[in-house]
Amino acid sequence: MDTLHSITIREGLLNDAENMLRIQKEIIEEKEFLIADPKEFNKTVDDQKQWIQHILQNSQEIILVAEVDDKIVGWLVFQSPNRVRLNHTGSFGMIVLKEYRNMKIGRRLLEALLAWAECHEEIEKVCLGVLSSNERAIHFYRSFGFIEEGRKVNEVKIDNRYVDDILMYKNVKKK
Repeated sequence: MDTLHSITIREGLLNDAENMLRIQKEIIEEKEFLIADPKEFNKTVDDQKQWIQHILQNSQEIILVAEVDDKIVGWLVFQSPNRVRLNHTGSFGMIVLKEYRNMKIGRRLLEALLAWAECHEEIEKVCLGVLSSNERAIHFYRSFGFIEEGRKVNEVKIDNRYVDDILMYKNVKKK
């Protein structure tokens, strides 16, 4: 399958809640890339819908979903602090189902986010946090020009080993 031509990136909708939640739970079960532990993640579809609705009502935030053959296989969410002095910033998180990784889906999601942010009137800085054990993701973000701006040392403990939370950013507007 030529994935470059079969991937659709679109804005998330309220009726995507169940599929987005299913993907999130599946990624959390992998126990590698997200901070949440499977035992503590108990979000419901209604919770997810409320969260999506909040984002849809905020012009500073966006959800993007990736579909392959009309099936949601990944998503990205960008959220901005609700503070006047932080209005120019926001952070994103992205997840892609394991069987759809290495098909440029994450690349397409991030390209769409950066294009949106570059055109957005107020967004100047896009941020993220990534676990230091996720070397492929760190390399991926660096390939887009993201720079490490800080590190929360031993921030996360997974199966009795500590990993840092690396904070990265990219300016999307020239100052």
